Amino acid sequence: MTRRAWAVRAARDVRLGVKNLLLHKLRSLLTTLGLVFGVGSVIAMLAIGEGASAEAIAQIRRLGSRNVLLRAVKPAADQNANSGHARLSVYGLLYEDAARIGETIPGVVRAVPAKQFEQTGRLRGRELEMRIVGTTADWFDLVRRPLVAGRVLTEADEAARAHVAVLTEWGARRLLATEHALGETLTLGGNAYEVVGVVRSEEGDGRGMQAPDARTDAYVPLSTARERHGDVFAKRTQGANVREQVQLHQILVETADEALVEPAARAIERALETFHKKKDYEVAVPLALLRQAQATRRTFSIVLGAIAGISLLVGGIGIMNIMLATVTERTREIGIRRAIGARRSQIVAQFLVEALVLSAAGGAIGIGVGLAIPRLVTLFSGMPTVVRAWSLLLAFGISVGTGVAFGLYPAVRASRLDPIEALRHE
Repeated sequence: MTRRAWAVRAARDVRLGVKNLLLHKLRSLLTTLGLVFGVGSVIAMLAIGEGASAEAIAQIRRLGSRNVLLRAVKPAADQNANSGHARLSVYGLLYEDAARIGETIPGVVRAVPAKQFEQTGRLRGRELEMRIVGTTADWFDLVRRPLVAGRVLTEADEAARAHVAVLTEWGARRLLATEHALGETLTLGGNAYEVVGVVRSEEGDGRGMQAPDARTDAYVPLSTARERHGDVFAKRTQGANVREQVQLHQILVETADEALVEPAARAIERALETFHKKKDYEVAVPLALLRQAQATRRTFSIVLGAIAGISLLVGGIGIMNIMLATVTERTREIGIRRAIGARRSQIVAQFLVEALVLSAAGGAIGIGVGLAIPRLVTLFSGMPTVVRAWSLLLAFGISVGTGVAFGLYPAVRASRLDPIEALRHE
């Protein structure tokens, strides 16, 4: 049989299948609903799962896949000892740690130190609780945030112990509203700083991964922070006076290549263990967290897809049920077609086409439902959702495959009816 003859027969079978289904419009519609909701739920649940992890993965990527993050952590013993009375706690990273890591650990390009403490920022009568970050110019190479206005810190600022500050856009807007921030004098804890730049704020909570920066940051040269504020900080929490001596709160380490990140992190931990008598630090590797987040996303998508696939299974059972009922109703028609020479393959094709039309129609409508649900979820809950093209193709393919799988048995059963018995059927 030529290709043209196959195409003509296929088109005829499709027209006949659609015509037969339209004879029972309500029944056909109810049959497709199972697949509509099945396909829609597969797409929607995959979109919600993708959206839930996409933001976390994006934030981890912004931390740098070639970076290692070191943070000062107050030991539990010091926390308990400070309860109820004033006592000086000495912990955290050291200036020597930053120098040692940058000079001795293989694969490390640079180690960027940062000192952090909270102070009240005052500008033109407005106040805002801010986090002062004393660091170097390299900070802005590792923690990349778009420059909104002015400039960032420079090596000249560090060398001159300049009284300059770079604000985040969030902090600048709250202190100055719509006014121009550059050149203004900002008072931080009684010390005056000239605002020389504004950078974009990092929003979000990092989904379990704390970012090195915050939206209340005010960046000043590390040398200036050491000279003006020193290493001892006092604060009052829960009725207790707490005094802490911390040289560095963070060290951001950049490696030459992603392949060197994890070996460098292990070497850094061994070095810190050697020079720290207590575990007053933590080491975070964004690359490892990124891989873990990606693996979790894949597992999450598989689980959600499997759960949603149950709806498709129910829809397939509905197709088989309706096709078996159709075979019973059309037994006499099948007998007449067999009596006038129709082959079994033609009977199978006829009923398979009807099952495919049902499943394809349900899949197409389900795609529309699956695209609408994530939009509504984002609109009403604010939860990010991401619809991938492959999820649409997967859901539609499963829908069509379900129609073939569950329509095959009724089609074969129809083709095996005895023509004589079928003609006697009332």
